Amino acid sequence: MSSTDIALVLGTRPEIVKLAGVARLLGPRARIVWSGQHWDPALTTAFFAQYGLPRPHHLLNGVGGEPRGRQMGRMVSALSDHLAARPPAAVVVQGDTNTAAAGALAAHCAGIPVVHVEAGLRSFDPDMPEEANRRLIAPLADLHCAPTATAAAHLLREGIDADRVIITGNTVVEATLETLPAEPEARRIVAEHAVIPGGYLLATIHRPENTDDAARLAQILDQLAALDLPVLLPLHPRTRAAVEAFGLRRPSARLRRIEPLDHAGFLALARHCRLLVSDSGGVQEECTVLKRPLVVVRNSTERPEAVRAGFARLARPGHELARALRELLADEAAAERLARLPSPYGSGQASAEIVAALRDRYLSPGPAVGQPALPLAELGLV
Repeated sequence: MSSTDIALVLGTRPEIVKLAGVARLLGPRARIVWSGQHWDPALTTAFFAQYGLPRPHHLLNGVGGEPRGRQMGRMVSALSDHLAARPPAAVVVQGDTNTAAAGALAAHCAGIPVVHVEAGLRSFDPDMPEEANRRLIAPLADLHCAPTATAAAHLLREGIDADRVIITGNTVVEATLETLPAEPEARRIVAEHAVIPGGYLLATIHRPENTDDAARLAQILDQLAALDLPVLLPLHPRTRAAVEAFGLRRPSARLRRIEPLDHAGFLALARHCRLLVSDSGGVQEECTVLKRPLVVVRNSTERPEAVRAGFARLARPGHELARALRELLADEAAAERLARLPSPYGSGQASAEIVAALRDRYLSPGPAVGQPALPLAELGLV
């Protein structure tokens, strides 16, 4: 190939976090393309600066708040123009965002290889927009970087060729280990929020299944507010808008509402909380590195590894959430037990595995398809 760079298509805060290591290892061969899906500077600009990443190629303004179909259409159009003007050797997309789906589609239509990082996750919940994005990307991708054997098995069952699937681990492990502040700084951040280690909950709620349903969001806020321990709630822009639109200021006022945190600040608070409560996919992974218990407030999860390993518990708002909160807060041995468990998402080499595959397949002479990073046959997957 004549092109000597790899385009990393990003549009949300988690994508910055999870691909920062890949970008740094690629060095000047990394081209960061920003879709504009997240538009709040607190969720974007600060993260680029925190990870020391170069200024991205900004494609769109004002796309963040648009309906999903229109948003994806505009992103595909803008990405197609960008890729036509400057074709990279490959396009990397991460996870299950609208940006990832748009990036994969635009690259595929342009005849550019698509590399999907965090491939193979499945919730089997057709109501999740993210599940539709994951299933859209799978047949378009030329290389699937699966974080776990479970994710790889999903891809193989869907008919993806084994030589297009590698198991790399999840880049969230190294991102968490690299970003978590040293203990003195972490404790300073905790004290800055007027709480003590082990004496508070940290909650994040932002998914449409929770924020777009007034009764469901009210139930979550009420159940958190009823707890005896203080609950820190960094407000995502979508959640803040829902609280205002649904008239939920009173229940949210009983929680300690704080501004969105940078990644280091969030990890410091998460590391020392008594319990995490979240509907985030990334937090389900980070809790396995931080060794903190988590209640996943959702109908389903595409990350069953965290649940099976004992770090997370899935609970719907209502009696399931109330019971999970009660039982996990009463489990005084949780921290000691979790500290002994390894993360199911790897040991922190995922970025290096992914970059090695990119160099072998797209940036160096040789065959288009190399050997899997981990032999699938030995894992009983083929």
